[in-house]
Amino acid sequence: MEVSEKSFNLQDVASEGEDSEVAMIDSEMPNGVEAAASEPVHFSFYKGATDVLAPKEGADFNWHEAAGKVRESLTDAMSARHVAFLLGAGCSSFQKDGNQLGIPTMAPLARHFVDTVGDDDDPYHATEAERSALNDVLGLDITAEEYATNLERLMEVLYSFRFALHQSANKELTVAKDTVDSVISKVARYVLRACTKGPFATGNETVLSLYQAFYRKLVYRDRSLPRPWVFSTNYDLFNETAMDRLGIPYGNGFSGTVERRFNPATFRYSLAEQLDISSRKWAAVDNFVYLCKLHGSVSWVEEATGLFPIREMQQQSEDMASRVMIYPTPAKQNASFASPYSDLFREFQARVVRDQSVLFTVGYGFGDEHINNNIFQALTVPGFRLIAFLPPSAPGVAQTLRELDDPRIWIIGGAGPSSESSAHYFDTFIAEFMPEPPGGKVDAAVEKVLQRLLSKSDNKTNGDEA
Repeated sequence: MEVSEKSFNLQDVASEGEDSEVAMIDSEMPNGVEAAASEPVHFSFYKGATDVLAPKEGADFNWHEAAGKVRESLTDAMSARHVAFLLGAGCSSFQKDGNQLGIPTMAPLARHFVDTVGDDDDPYHATEAERSALNDVLGLDITAEEYATNLERLMEVLYSFRFALHQSANKELTVAKDTVDSVISKVARYVLRACTKGPFATGNETVLSLYQAFYRKLVYRDRSLPRPWVFSTNYDLFNETAMDRLGIPYGNGFSGTVERRFNPATFRYSLAEQLDISSRKWAAVDNFVYLCKLHGSVSWVEEATGLFPIREMQQQSEDMASRVMIYPTPAKQNASFASPYSDLFREFQARVVRDQSVLFTVGYGFGDEHINNNIFQALTVPGFRLIAFLPPSAPGVAQTLRELDDPRIWIIGGAGPSSESSAHYFDTFIAEFMPEPPGGKVDAAVEKVLQRLLSKSDNKTNGDEA
């Protein structure tokens, strides 16, 4: 039975546009209209422990002038031999006028899940009976505040109970075992639905346009340098769709046409064009991109056939039996050791530990231990540089990075150019900080001329009709 939109409405799920760790503290930042009125609009650019944009006492802070300085620094960083991006949940989350146009991050998703009581036909939310069974038999109240802000914590407890109950011979606990299995399944379906339903699935292309703008700028890179890598923790298909729309060829670890199967050897391949048939001269295609989805995808399913069991599907369904995704569980780090994730993380580690390597993190709150471990290993390589877009007061690992006082670690974040944005948001990074590609201004000028010509044509037509 299809659940009504009332039971799962993405417009009702609030999100600040960052990973759960970042989103929860982002509301404390002076990005709103009220905050902007009480203190100057400012964002930080930390190189180690030094904010190179800190205004002198009594001096005004010019946001766009400061953005220009950041852009100059990032232009140099983008010219490094090896460049990689890590896109987190915040990149696929976007709010406008209080409406969520993308995919909510984990913290608001958790709040919506625990606050919504499902009926017997609802496959996405725990029913009142299931909530009572968990509370009465196991003493687990899923509405507790620690679960209402952290879906990972809830899944951690549920999986712990599942392991214990499945080993127990006590028949009185059978009902609790079945309930735990049911709620785990509902959380999984709930997360999948959040990644496939919403305004972005019914014609709104706000988030998709951001990804297109990102890739449009990314592909303009010196052909003598290795192709860029994009790593993502997101399950959604914004990356693939954006590159398909732009006609950008990319390698995501899958090969084949009728049946696309995961084959890690394809990450060793590159795309080349033949320049001279007679002399067999070849050149690498300039705008090729490597895409590596570290936590799987809504389009991946596992089939026990063929040499490579992971298949990429074109048509999406909500069948969870064979879905290949790492859900927010305590086993997430262990799950990353199994195929295909062992291959994907091997690629991530291999890319970031190379000399003259730069890793940009956007929309990522450093909440995944297995990813953080690889980043800290990369920091042992003298030629590695980390550029993270985070709120200045972000806690946890972000705070640890600041305290290292390492000039190779750049942290950018704070107030954005408008009250609805922040300096560390994906849209601000693309529009204000990402280097403009060669010819980008020319393309914009041509677009304006075309719009002007069309406008004159419309005016002439309307005048003739009058």
